[in-house]
Amino acid sequence: MNRTAAPLLLTAEQSRTLQAWVRAKNTPQGIALRARIVLAAAQGAPNRRIAKDLGVSRPTVLLWRSRFQEGGANALTHIGKGRGRRPTYTAERVTQIVEATTQTKPRGSTHWSTRTMAKAQGVSKATIQRIWSAHGLQPHRTQSFKLSKDPRFTEKLIDVVGLYLNPPDKAIILCVDEKTQIQALQRTQPGLPMKKGRCGTMTHDYKRHGTTTLFAALNVLDGKVIGECVPRHRHQEFLRFLRRLDGEFPQDVTLHMVLDNYATHSEPRVKAWLARHPRFQLHFTPTGSSWLNLVERWFREITEKRIRRGNFESVPELIAAIEDYLAATNEDPKPFVWRASVETILNKLAKSKATYETLH
Repeated sequence: MNRTAAPLLLTAEQSRTLQAWVRAKNTPQGIALRARIVLAAAQGAPNRRIAKDLGVSRPTVLLWRSRFQEGGANALTHIGKGRGRRPTYTAERVTQIVEATTQTKPRGSTHWSTRTMAKAQGVSKATIQRIWSAHGLQPHRTQSFKLSKDPRFTEKLIDVVGLYLNPPDKAIILCVDEKTQIQALQRTQPGLPMKKGRCGTMTHDYKRHGTTTLFAALNVLDGKVIGECVPRHRHQEFLRFLRRLDGEFPQDVTLHMVLDNYATHSEPRVKAWLARHPRFQLHFTPTGSSWLNLVERWFREITEKRIRRGNFESVPELIAAIEDYLAATNEDPKPFVWRASVETILNKLAKSKATYETLH
């Protein structure tokens, strides 16, 4: 006599949960299959028909019916001990590969690639890729850094960061610097425009047509930039730029200028001029810490958005492009907001120094 199993009893909530698992695109295949088995059993379908329709064996249908009756919907997500795909490599083997990546170098090279590491370890390239991805290892990439050796580093850091975070009343903060040796480069052939499925192109070679220097002063408050292109970057050009800044702002306003330690900024005639114009208050960044000067962030913007991809047949054409960018950005300026505190910076640098000294 053929017996038909009694339908499973599901609550409304259990039915909604299982149906949601079946519909969801990110539900694991195994769990979705178990949910279909239970839903079919709840509708009174015979076990053999469920097995045939879903492409599983009858014992599998009986197993998950039983599991559901004992533990509800949560029982369908449980993976028994010893089940599932076993790892191809042991944890010790993975650790060995990670240590080889971080602590050794291939002969004749500066860093490992997936292929050289796979050959050295006797595993596949895909295995190395998975292990490196899981441990966040990217031997092909580097990041630049420089730890300042300025004996007055902390003093200058506090001065500049304090200026950003707690600006003085009735004063203007200007981040001033010069971007030197901007080259007027003309590509040897016209590039192809961007289109669907292809980025824009430009030749790797070029003709040089000279250089210019951009003096720039970023107003921290509103993000506007006063800029001027000059052929050279001597103290004479810097003095001329200072005179321009003196005329750009009302005479009763104090101007706090953030500068680096370039010799031009401390030339005797520059010092003499500043002594005659006491409203200019200078704040020098520590040696090797140009990242403290916000105008450097603006220099990156103009490099990426106007200079690097430009094609210039002469220096005047390059200067016109720079002036056009200045005019366009000053129409709708976006100020850069400094958020890092002195304590945060010092803590990060202390960790970097400890790591550097340990490795060296």
